[in-house]
Amino acid sequence: MVYSAVWKGKAAVVKCGLNDAQRDASLYDKPTRGTSMDEFKEMLHSFLKNSLGEQSSLGSLVSRVVSLADVNGDGKVSLAEAKSVWSLLHINEFVLTLVLQDKEHAPRLLGFCGQLYTTEHVAHNTLFSVNIPSWLHHLVPVALSSSLNHWLAPAWPRRARVAIGLLEMVEELFHGAYGTFYMCDASPQRVGYSTSYDCKMPDLESVVPEAAVQAFLKGRACQVNTDCTFGSDCTATCDRLAKQCNTEVVRPNLAKVCALLKDFLFFGAPSDLKDDLDKQLRTCMTLSGLASQMEVHHSLVLNNLKTLLWKKISDTRYS
Repeated sequence: MVYSAVWKGKAAVVKCGLNDAQRDASLYDKPTRGTSMDEFKEMLHSFLKNSLGEQSSLGSLVSRVVSLADVNGDGKVSLAEAKSVWSLLHINEFVLTLVLQDKEHAPRLLGFCGQLYTTEHVAHNTLFSVNIPSWLHHLVPVALSSSLNHWLAPAWPRRARVAIGLLEMVEELFHGAYGTFYMCDASPQRVGYSTSYDCKMPDLESVVPEAAVQAFLKGRACQVNTDCTFGSDCTATCDRLAKQCNTEVVRPNLAKVCALLKDFLFFGAPSDLKDDLDKQLRTCMTLSGLASQMEVHHSLVLNNLKTLLWKKISDTRYS
């Protein structure tokens, strides 16, 4: 559940993680009275390791959680504060918000209480101005919604700035400080931008730790590749002989993002840029293969695209 709100005079978003009341109530059973701070930190480390995989930087994330839990700033974490932050860590989007707090492309966490947490408001919470609900697709021609989006879109240099930010976000998710994360629903509704055209991800719910995706896929029975899909589009291959899913996602975040940028960025592009932009976006969209085998190529494609866009706007007021 998501609500609009005002936080200290500024627009904000309040999110509620409640789904199953009985299950959610049980999240407040830990930590128990008498738990020491060292024991609480060990609980946090074990939980985050299970969520994010073994990462050398987990200690710093535990420290961040403990600091966050001290809501009243008295240098101590009360039992109520510990229970509150413990319950929130079971919400994937909250964990992602914490992990990406020092990155400019994630909404800033403003506060929390129980299973409610507040983040900054993202002015434009989708990539396109017009998003037709799926149940209306048969009534509204694709050409019409596309034309409306082209007409309402920001100037091309501003869209290029958003695109550069989105590519930087992909970099942050690919082997970041706390591991690798997959965008398992790379749709325009998941990407937004601020009034200054800095890319912001208003909805991190579909950004999932590699460890969680691999745990879902491991040992999963399959007949075809689509049986090995986490979320909307994090798909691995099916081992037809073993009839089990492999655990590595085949299509990288970058390929999905470039498919979005093809629609968002190509129309209205400067004529002297169109050929190169089209070529690079097509190369990017066809990226596939295991992440462990394509890291260098992935980085090269991403940096080439960023450089192409940045050169075009770096000497303008849009940079």
